[in-house]
Amino acid sequence: MRRPLGLLLALALSATPALAVRPGEQLPDAAQENRARKLSAELRCLVCQNQSIDDSDAPLAVDLRRIVRERIRAGDSDTAIRDFLVARYGAFVLLKPPVSGQTILLWSLPGLALVVGGLAAWRLFRRRPEEGTASPEDSLSPEERAELQALLERPGRGGPAS
Repeated sequence: MRRPLGLLLALALSATPALAVRPGEQLPDAAQENRARKLSAELRCLVCQNQSIDDSDAPLAVDLRRIVRERIRAGDSDTAIRDFLVARYGAFVLLKPPVSGQTILLWSLPGLALVVGGLAAWRLFRRRPEEGTASPEDSLSPEERAELQALLERPGRGGPAS
């Protein structure tokens, strides 16, 4: 019993994220390749949406990795490469988009909805019948009231006699 658990634990601890970069994509210069990998880890795969382009095998991720490497070869700075990709694909291409009016609104809407919903629920449950308002029993005729009282007092019906 210990051997399979130990093997499973060893496999779990040795698991690392699979990088999708193919050998043919890599740059010959190690420093440039490290830059490309660092940038690729910061960019979102627009198909997978929760993976970086470094981890994705999607054709669009392959294209984005190729663009990053071409721009590095051309001598662009990391900021220039990010700006180019944001101009082309929008801020969504960044795994950590900068704080802006759109992102503040996006992140604040769930909290705002929670506050508005809480206030609406508080107002709904806080309402008390106003004094002087008629209850449903007030609209009964004297005969209906007598019949209701007789029903409530019948044995076995949950009235006082039961």
